[in-house]
Amino acid sequence: MSDDLAISRRGFMLVLSSPSGAGKTTLTRRLLDIDASLELSVSVTTRPRRPNEVDGRDYGFIDQARFDRMVADGELLEHATVFGNCYGTPRSLVEATLTAGRDVVSDLDWQGTQQLAQTFRENMVSVFILPPSVDELHRRLTQRNQDSAEVVAARMAKAVDEMSHWAEYDYVVVNQDLDRSIATLQSIVAAERSRRVRQVGLFEFVRKLSQRE
Repeated sequence: MSDDLAISRRGFMLVLSSPSGAGKTTLTRRLLDIDASLELSVSVTTRPRRPNEVDGRDYGFIDQARFDRMVADGELLEHATVFGNCYGTPRSLVEATLTAGRDVVSDLDWQGTQQLAQTFRENMVSVFILPPSVDELHRRLTQRNQDSAEVVAARMAKAVDEMSHWAEYDYVVVNQDLDRSIATLQSIVAAERSRRVRQVGLFEFVRKLSQRE
């Protein structure tokens, strides 16, 4: 049996969704800090950049005309309009990363996740993040001090609709304790990396193992 027979792995896209304020952005950043094998999928958006955001790190901030061209040219894996702003996931970078055997993590809303499930299902793993309570969700939204009272109220109203899509996801995590939620996500990533369908060359490897000397 050849000693240099190797099993490579195709990466997958880990999609985290939640109502605004339930913690998907914090969980995404913590997961990236802990696991150097994960890369962030940087979405493009037409919304204005917030003071603490960096173009190309948090989002790719583009105008509506550029966004419309990307949609028309099939450059986005998914796209959606949320609170009047457009968001989308660039196709080329994600596909190149997965082919190289690395995993991508992205925080998307349920609309984007539904689109991915239609065209990219075998390459994605979806997780829905729930808040521990409605009161806690409101507290987190208010504590951020990024949005007006009117925007917070709108996000709270929209949260009910967003949470109704939890059953469409592969996994559900109730984000009551940040460290516990991170540990759960790490377990999901570890298990998904070992899935048979992601291991390129596994068939040949097992065939060689089964051969008699």
